[in-house]
Amino acid sequence: MGVGIRRAGESDRDFVVGLLDEAFMDDPVSCWVFPGEEYRRARHAGLMGAFTDATLADGYIDLAEDGGAVALWMDVPDEPHPDEAGAVAGGADASGVEADGPAQVRAVVDPDNERVEQIARLTEAAHPVGRAHVYLWMIGVKPDRQGEGLGTALMAPVLRRCDSEGLPAYLEASNARSRALYERLGFVFTGSAIDLPDGTSLWPMWREPQAG
Repeated sequence: MGVGIRRAGESDRDFVVGLLDEAFMDDPVSCWVFPGEEYRRARHAGLMGAFTDATLADGYIDLAEDGGAVALWMDVPDEPHPDEAGAVAGGADASGVEADGPAQVRAVVDPDNERVEQIARLTEAAHPVGRAHVYLWMIGVKPDRQGEGLGTALMAPVLRRCDSEGLPAYLEASNARSRALYERLGFVFTGSAIDLPDGTSLWPMWREPQAG
């Protein structure tokens, strides 16, 4: 059975945030950023909201029509680009100087939690520059819908576009299950993991456009 997909808009914002909050609540990286279940349940949605707002402003969000999964995408140009986190806080300040994105994400989401800023800085530093590509910022599937192929279905149209336009794609896998999925879709680990202090890792992955 095919999966219906539509482009999400501002009116879908709260639904998308709720879906991401549920999908990533027990993700290893989310657990590192917000240690402790009670604390995470209180703060996690704020970070998902910041990501959603940034993507609605500067990227695009694809949503399964039945509400089971969502993907956040950014088209990254070939020149050095402002970090995606910077878009959360509104870019340059009144003097025209680009804002410190990771610090502003922390200020918006959870000012007393340095890990919010730290994860933003680490992913920013790992993100490739100098070549245009499509960035899969996040893809979330409801926990009770895992294993139905929703993630693959959401990614397929964008990857077809990448192949037809000769564009690479990039993402960071945050757990072994998602990494295995991305490998099946042609993504390759860059060789340099983002290692967090307690042993949790993210795996930056790159996909060259594929012929045929």
